[in-house]
Amino acid sequence: MRILGIDPGLRITGFGVIEKIGGKLVYVSSGCIKTLDGELPSRLKSIMDHLNEVIAEHRPDQVAVEQVFVNINPKSTLMLGQARGAAICTAVLNNLVVAEYTALQIKQAVVGQGHAKKEQVQEMVKRLLQLAGSPGADAADALACAICHAHGGLGLGGISTAGYRMKRGRLV
Repeated sequence: MRILGIDPGLRITGFGVIEKIGGKLVYVSSGCIKTLDGELPSRLKSIMDHLNEVIAEHRPDQVAVEQVFVNINPKSTLMLGQARGAAICTAVLNNLVVAEYTALQIKQAVVGQGHAKKEQVQEMVKRLLQLAGSPGADAADALACAICHAHGGLGLGGISTAGYRMKRGRLV
């Protein structure tokens, strides 16, 4: 199974493609889609066009997208949500199944704890995919999202974290 992970952002959208072969995860590709400053519609189109290219080139079977978290700035949250919507629409228009994961679920599946720092996620992605170097933060987040999906959204060594939340380092 080939999985495209997406870390949506209006300025930078990270993507990562992995393949799950049995119980092994294999790195395929990753990178960032950077949009130019300008009007919102043209930035969303840029995200969609580049994701279409990634999908055409790598032919994923499924897509995993990070869910939006609520930001202090409502305008930023809304813009992020629109970038995420563009990514989801692109996947759906390509007839791909889309799964959504919270940052907490992704970090638990990759690092083992939901409040891991970006550097910890980058290091674990590097180790899990046996990469020579650490991917950039946005690409690492997208790869982590794909890894989370490959593990069935399971964190903490196989305990499903769906429907739970973290409080003081524990599932509640």
